[in-house]
Amino acid sequence: MASDEFRLVSSAIDHEGKLPRKYTEEGQGALKKISPPLEWYNVPDGTKSLALVVQDVDANVIPWTCWVLANIPPTLKGLPEGFSGKVEELGGDYGQIQEGNNDHKVPGWRVPMLPEHGHRFEFKLYALDDLMHLGHKVTKEKLLEAIEGHVLGEAVPVSVF
Repeated sequence: MASDEFRLVSSAIDHEGKLPRKYTEEGQGALKKISPPLEWYNVPDGTKSLALVVQDVDANVIPWTCWVLANIPPTLKGLPEGFSGKVEELGGDYGQIQEGNNDHKVPGWRVPMLPEHGHRFEFKLYALDDLMHLGHKVTKEKLLEAIEGHVLGEAVPVSVF
């Protein structure tokens, strides 16, 4: 991997590529449904915004959308653990982010209850040459349609749970 390659990483994903239970419905109490921390590097020149789509690519309804984010300022270098649902609370550059609906039809991070382990989760970060105007209800479908012709780069790590 080139050191200047646009890339996305998470300290939550272990050396085997697994996503811990607390990020899923299987976590316990307050330690479940927590969005993982993310960091990105080498955002392409000319990027005006970033967008993120996270999917369970092995779900029964393939793929299952777990998280959608639009209009992430390129000045940010990542998202802290537990970011989902705290856009307004964190404010600043974070306050510009639009958190879209997952396949539970609610905004935010939501991994479905997994019938078995070994599911792969695709985190796809898009570098875009413009802000996306998606209205109040952001969905994966609206986002993917809007970004056509605006993608400067993609960063895609995959984790397994």
